[in-house]
Amino acid sequence: MIISRKHRFIFAAVPKTGTHSVRQALRQHMGPDDMEQAFLFVEKRFPFPELAALRHGHLSFQQVRPFLGEDDFSSYLKFAFVRNPFDRFVSYCAFATSKTGAFDRDPKGVMRHFLFVQPPHNHIIFRPQYLFLTGPDGELQADLVGKVETMQASYDTIAAQLRIQTAPLDHANRSRRGDYRDYYDQEMIDGVARLYARDIELFGYDF
Repeated sequence: MIISRKHRFIFAAVPKTGTHSVRQALRQHMGPDDMEQAFLFVEKRFPFPELAALRHGHLSFQQVRPFLGEDDFSSYLKFAFVRNPFDRFVSYCAFATSKTGAFDRDPKGVMRHFLFVQPPHNHIIFRPQYLFLTGPDGELQADLVGKVETMQASYDTIAAQLRIQTAPLDHANRSRRGDYRDYYDQEMIDGVARLYARDIELFGYDF
């Protein structure tokens, strides 16, 4: 997450949505009083011990709201990126087994394991995207939601809204895989549709 007092924005880094590329672009515009929390590639912590202790940068709007105060939270431009849940789930499976190579050997076996045998619900990267962007009432707190599928165009729109110069987004931390649809059968399609039903509904995705 990045909180910019200079440009008055909050960027929520939803896991597996190209957040490292967006962070790199936004860092060029950060002022001395701006804050970032990240633990991959670089380590940066918010000056709030409770949040810094979490040791990841994938914080929700709701988590930082009490630390900013209601005036700043309400007036700052809040934005994030989201990704097709079917594609994102494949990305999670590859990431979670990258050290063992299990996904490369048996992608459908890994996917079935995480869907039906031992879903890692407490893993921050596995969580549905809406949890990072909605409040207790379930309403969306983001002012702008970009999509990974149109990432550069989405970032250009956000940059224009912030009145900062846009930049080509690098492909940081990008994995090499084929089309996500090639990894699915109908049972797994139905499983992901149930698991991420709110993401699919809220952000307008389908298989």
